[in-house]
Amino acid sequence: MKKFFLTLLLLTGLNLASAQTARLQVIHNAADPAAYQVDVYLNGSLALDNFEFRNATPFIDVPANVLINIGIAPPNSVSADDTIKNFQVTFRPNKRYIAVANGVLDPSQFAANPDNKSIEFTIFSKDGIREQGTSNQQVDFVTVHGATDAPTVDVWAKNVSNSQNLNVTNASLSISDEEIEPEGSNFWGRRKVINNLTYSEIYGYRKLRPTQYILEVTPGNDGNIVVASFNANLTGLGGGAAVVFASGFLDPTANQNGAAFGLFAALPNGTVVEFPAVLPTARLQVIHNAGDPLANEVDVYVNGDLLLDNFAFRTATPFVTVPAGVTLNIGVAPSTSTSVNDTIKNIPVVLENGKTYVAVANGVVGSGFLSNPDGRSIAFTLFAKDGIQESGMYNSKVDFVVLHGSTDAPAVDVIARNVGKLVDDAAYGDFTDYLRVPASSYLLDITPANDNNTIVATFEANLTGLGGGAAVIFASGFLDPTANQNGAAFGLFAALPNGTVVEFPAYIAPTTARLQIIHNAADPIANEVDIYVNGDLLLDNFAFRTATPYVDVPAGVLLNIGVAPGQAHL
Repeated sequence: MKKFFLTLLLLTGLNLASAQTARLQVIHNAADPAAYQVDVYLNGSLALDNFEFRNATPFIDVPANVLINIGIAPPNSVSADDTIKNFQVTFRPNKRYIAVANGVLDPSQFAANPDNKSIEFTIFSKDGIREQGTSNQQVDFVTVHGATDAPTVDVWAKNVSNSQNLNVTNASLSISDEEIEPEGSNFWGRRKVINNLTYSEIYGYRKLRPTQYILEVTPGNDGNIVVASFNANLTGLGGGAAVVFASGFLDPTANQNGAAFGLFAALPNGTVVEFPAVLPTARLQVIHNAGDPLANEVDVYVNGDLLLDNFAFRTATPFVTVPAGVTLNIGVAPSTSTSVNDTIKNIPVVLENGKTYVAVANGVVGSGFLSNPDGRSIAFTLFAKDGIQESGMYNSKVDFVVLHGSTDAPAVDVIARNVGKLVDDAAYGDFTDYLRVPASSYLLDITPANDNNTIVATFEANLTGLGGGAAVIFASGFLDPTANQNGAAFGLFAALPNGTVVEFPAYIAPTTARLQIIHNAADPIANEVDIYVNGDLLLDNFAFRTATPYVDVPAGVLLNIGVAPGQAHL
């Protein structure tokens, strides 16, 4: 870097203490592999030797009001005669600049810019740059879009503490007075800090508090599709300033296998900090609902590694974070397996970044099982659904989806007594959309679809205490175990987000009834009577105008009630 200062002194022949000067930082962000290192000449003199991609100079004094020819040459060049690109610039006195080398040497060999911007090697420059922040409580930064094959983008900041469900106020992120706050600035701690930034553009200053953030890059005006996420740890940078630059290629394979897309920050002293990429992930809960007795316990492998050992029927994992955007080969093996080579079923899945899933292992492995009445395949598989919730929306209610997972059961309706129909015409393998009910107790009648007069089974669902929670409710087992290898009987279960599985017990109608008897026969001969039930004396000398309390009596059986004169048993 000393060479840079000396060169500037030589080419001006001026005493910088008395000459007019500007301040300049140079950043190498040209991702063309052929330009990974370059030599930089100023007015024919070598200023930067073997200047590497994603490196920066500190801010230095440069002559102002003087035409400067900037020449770019291959590394280890011999002289300015080797330059392949030349740019002429004049700096204004007392201004601060950045000069960002960007683009590719031969655009025909690289993917075009989606917004039809020129990607030819050039220098992006901007004045009004800061070497320090305007407040000790914030970090000031400008942003350069320097990824040639990337479209117009937005950048969103999420406070890390908020992503961990801690309270964050709007004060955790403020917008510079120099910019109008973009639309959609606050959504559960996620705020848009860069709006519609196109390749070659340098966005005006923004401010963030010096803490940790996740920066999400999305297409312009579409905050739902996250192209890439990065961890930005701004701790300790309060009162500082930076130049944040998007760098590399979204698709390296279409761009001479150049560097992959990334986000970097050049500090005023020339240090370049990489914001580490947040690998795409999804959230997943796995439920074992395969009723085949041979699969009562299984081992589950993911991409060859053992994930779940002796995973039992009607159990579930808690929600876990798993890779997204890549193929996950889920292998199921007997519980006695010793390696992935013992798998009997392999199912490849690709999960989308940021989504939450449930995957239910279901069906049968062997033969000798009843076919599904609706013709659905009962072969062992995974039933998966995204958009799953790990919590409810309201503290007084419970949110849940329902899976029909009973292989020999027809399409069914589920009716909550005194409430109404919750599930309509769900066949084996079907998930419902989310349902929401008050956190109370319910009797759930399972009926054939479109025949609500025939109750197949009734279950007690006690949801008290689950207010604000969520669940995946699944029908499980066989309607006719004797015709299905004596597998588990039909039942209804709920998997909670923490992996707890709750069984809804089958409802058993009461075996007794409550009865009160009143003597109101005014015949003097019947002033007192004895009452017999099925031959046994129930009431002795039961007097006119008297009554019993309510008592338990058998229900569902024939009761023969006999009336005899009082004292008749003597």
